[in-house]
This record gives sequence, structure tokens and C-alpha cells, in this order.
Amino acid sequence: MRRHGWYTGTRRWRLTALLGVGVAVLALVVTLIHTLPGGGSTAGTSRAGDKVHGTPAVPDGPPEPSVGWGFTHTQYSADEGSATATGRVRRLLARDGGLPQDQALMGWGADNPEPVKGHYDFGAMDRRIDFIRASGGTPVVTLCCSPDWMKGGRAGVDNTNWSQAALETAPTPEHYQDFADLAATVARRYPDVRHFLVWNEFKGFWNDAKHRWDYEGYTKMYNLVYRALKKVDKDIMVGGPYLVMDSLDPRDPNASGALKGPWGAMDQRVIDAFDYWNTHKAGADFVVVDGSSYTNDDELLPNEFGATDKLTAVSAWVRRQTHDLPLWWAEYYVEPGDANDDRKGWSEQHRLAVHAAGLIAMAKGGADSGFYWNPEEKSGTDCPGCLWTPTDTAAGGRELPMYSLLSRFDQAFPPGSHYEPDPVAPDDVPNVRVLATAKTALVVNTLNRTISARVDGKRFALRPYEVKWLAR
Repeated sequence: MRRHGWYTGTRRWRLTALLGVGVAVLALVVTLIHTLPGGGSTAGTSRAGDKVHGTPAVPDGPPEPSVGWGFTHTQYSADEGSATATGRVRRLLARDGGLPQDQALMGWGADNPEPVKGHYDFGAMDRRIDFIRASGGTPVVTLCCSPDWMKGGRAGVDNTNWSQAALETAPTPEHYQDFADLAATVARRYPDVRHFLVWNEFKGFWNDAKHRWDYEGYTKMYNLVYRALKKVDKDIMVGGPYLVMDSLDPRDPNASGALKGPWGAMDQRVIDAFDYWNTHKAGADFVVVDGSSYTNDDELLPNEFGATDKLTAVSAWVRRQTHDLPLWWAEYYVEPGDANDDRKGWSEQHRLAVHAAGLIAMAKGGADSGFYWNPEEKSGTDCPGCLWTPTDTAAGGRELPMYSLLSRFDQAFPPGSHYEPDPVAPDDVPNVRVLATAKTALVVNTLNRTISARVDGKRFALRPYEVKWLAR
């Protein structure tokens, strides 16, 4: 089975007149053999889903709850394409320590892992994990989404509904345990995956009748998954709730009266969902959120750089609520998307500067891990915001500016970093963003013009939207 959305051109065929009858009969026999009573083809699947795949990386010791700053593999990534290009990306990542790398269980490059209960297809997932291993990365799995038969759909390898609505449907309550069992199967198959995120953005957990999140249902499923993973290995690190930390215009009736700022106000319905999970969770090794700096109507308040202050405020709030559990941002966005959710409206330097400000904002709020949603394209040369150029040709897989920023940020500001007061002159504070340790300072010009700034007692020029690293 090919992965959803990825067409390689290798599965085209035509029945010739000479072979047509024989092939058709053979196909019918195979179909009957691989079809369970009541329907649901199992062709191409395996019952041995929990068999260890490949050669897992040997960990240095028990996992830490924080992993640092990395990226998420999306629909297209460097596990497929030209061997020259994919090799180039592997070497690029290995050069910088691999970076933490997240992969979803189903969708975003991975096939339906269990199209029929007890029958598994981990082919695409295996390929992604192999790539992460080969590049020296820390593998992370987001346990989303779920097979069709767990959410009211049809079982069978040919019955997966890849529409967005179907993919983002949650398991029904009677299948929460089945989903937890699938999570345990994944953990046994990839024993070097030590960090799991439970579900993604509360997809499918909206309660229409109550006009709020179904946080009771999510928390029940989370707790079953948490216990199932800990049963496989008590040292596995598990986190949730992966809520979207939506912010609103402060005048919105759902706006929080307590968590707000110049950047807007948090959606009280999100706060209620977070509070319920935080109170009723079976346990958590780290806490996971995602969200954007802009409000849910795409307003950047008071501007694109000032809006990133939301990431600091929300991070600090989450840390207080969880008594300082390590905080991950599973996704974070600083540039509003268009109708297709593409972010191509800014120049790359503008995008880089605001993204650097966003990373600084999360770190200052207490986050120590985050994953950039890599908007990789299948082909072409134009790839705004991508970490590397598309890998479909031998010329692809080349480092882009966003990768340089992310990899250096991960190296300069690992988990446990001690941040010092901003070493910037008071007059320059409105125009620059700074994150500094005893060894390194990251400086960002927030203006689209050249400025002069004094940092660490030295005055120098910063080009429009320049991102500058200083050794201290």
C-alpha cells in the first residue's frame, strides 16, 4: 500500500489481452484468501506488528523528558526521492546531531497502520523511522490518527478514507482501548522510540452539543494509552494533551479574562480542557501544546513580532499549571496561512526573523522542546519556509535558511539552558529580540530597515530583519 498522497508512478499497470483472464482470476483468488469474514481485505499486512523492526539505536541511558528543538516530518520528506538528495539530507542532519524528529502514526506520510484489527501495515512508518535512525535523530511518535474501523469506518486495506474529515475523526469510546493497544504495538516495534505524544490537537474531540471540547473523552483515551505504554516499558516518556492554544480578540465572548495581553486573550474553552486533563490525567512525563502567535482570525497583535509574546505568556502559564513539567510545543506558527494553509506571503528573511523571535519567546516562557512543522514540497525549487529543497531530483536536499536557524538554536539552547538577562541597551529594546546564555547570544532585528544596536556593550549594525549569532 502506498502512503496517502504520495504517487511515485510505480504502481501503474495495464491488463493485456493475453494475460487479462489469468491475472483477473488470480486476483480474485488472492482477494478471497485475504478477506476476512464480513469484509475487510488484509492483503499486504502482517500479524506480527510488534516484531522489532530493523536495528534500533542503542540508547545511552534512560530517556530524558525533554529532547530539544527539532522538526516534524510531514506529507513529503527526505525518506523518499533521489538517493543522492535523500543522502544529502541524512548527512546534513547527522552533521548537526540528527535533531529530534517527530512522525505521526497515521497520515502525514504514514499509511493506515492497522487496516484490519490485528493486521498491520507499517511499511511507510518503517521507512520514516529508518530515516530518523540513519540521520542520527531522536525519534518521537505522535499517536494520531486512528484506523477507520476504530471510528465507525470500514476495515480493509482498500477502505481507508483519507479525507481530512475522516482522518481527523477520533476513535469511538468503545475503541479507546484498541487504540491504546495499537500504541503499545508501536512501542514494541520501535523500542528506540522513547517519547510519545498522545493524539494531535484534540482532533475529533469537539462536543457540538455543549459547544466545547470533549475533554472527558480525550482524557479517558489518554489515560488508557499512557498505561499501555508504561506497561511496555516504564521508562517510556508520554505527554499530552497537544491542545491548540487558541487566542482571540479580547472582546470575544469566549475570551479568557485572566490569561491575556497585547497579543489577545486565550480561549477559555481551551483553558477549561487543559485544566480537566491536568487534573484527571493518569500521569505525564512532559506536557505538550501547540498553537500560533496570531489570533484565530489571523490577527497579529500588536504586530508580527509583538504577537510572539503570546508564546512566552502561554508557556509560562502552562508551566505554572503543571508544577513545572517539561514543556513541548509540538507545533508553532508565526505566519498566518492562506486559504490552502500555505505560508508564502513573507520574504524568507522576514519569515526567518519572526520565527527566530518565536523560538526566543517559547524558550523565555520555559519551553525546552519544540517541533517545526516542515512544509516540505514534493518537487520544484520554490519551497518557502522549508528546511531543505525537495528531494525528487539529484540536485535536491540542499540546506535552506530555516534549517540553519533551527539546527543552531538546538545546539546553542539545549534543554536545561540557563538564560541570562538580555544584554541589550535600553534604547534598543523595542527594536531587537535577544536570547543569551553565558556562551551565546541570538539577536534579531525586528525592523525592515538597517539599525544600530548595542549588545554586550558593543554597537554594530543589523541589516533589515537580520538574525545574528554572537559568541560571548
